[in-house]
Amino acid sequence: MRDAGDLSAWLTRHWVAAALCTGIFLLLLAPLLSLSWDLPILMIYLQMPVYMLHQVEEHTDDRFRKFVNQAFGGVEALTPESILWINIPGVWGVTVVSLYAGLLFGAGWGLAAIYLILVNTLAHIGAALAFRAYNPGLWTSLALFLPVGGLAWWRVSSSAGVNGTQHAVGLGIAVAIHAAIVLYACMRASKLSCGRPPVRST
Repeated sequence: MRDAGDLSAWLTRHWVAAALCTGIFLLLLAPLLSLSWDLPILMIYLQMPVYMLHQVEEHTDDRFRKFVNQAFGGVEALTPESILWINIPGVWGVTVVSLYAGLLFGAGWGLAAIYLILVNTLAHIGAALAFRAYNPGLWTSLALFLPVGGLAWWRVSSSAGVNGTQHAVGLGIAVAIHAAIVLYACMRASKLSCGRPPVRST
């Protein structure tokens, strides 16, 4: 029987492959779900498989973590375990909660899942402009997030009863998650950099 450490290590190694398989199967379920769900709820649901396919581009071979750590000067600002926690509870978990909120209380309360995708898209585009280079996840942000997330935002926003408070809550959750990731990486990189011995000139 695996202990918690073994399970975490196993998930860290295999979660990206799981995202690929699960994302495809969730997409295949969408036509069936469309028979019983309204379009706004279905659009919230679709954010999950679309995000999973994005994560395959972003995290295969650990490339996003390597990209971030290189941007911080080579220190380990993000660990494999932090990537796992960011993506499973922070993305999958928030999207599932958003879907339940939309189903139970109205589509507007599911906007966090959509804003999570849109804010992430802006982050990838901003990084591409800042570094003038590709960053892991950029292509699926442009090819999937912009059309699917944009259409979902428009469709949910035009639904009856959706208001500014719901938009503010959804956007606030998405921004808070991304800000927490940046803050964590900055604090960890700063701490590790302070522990490095000074480089002596010769």
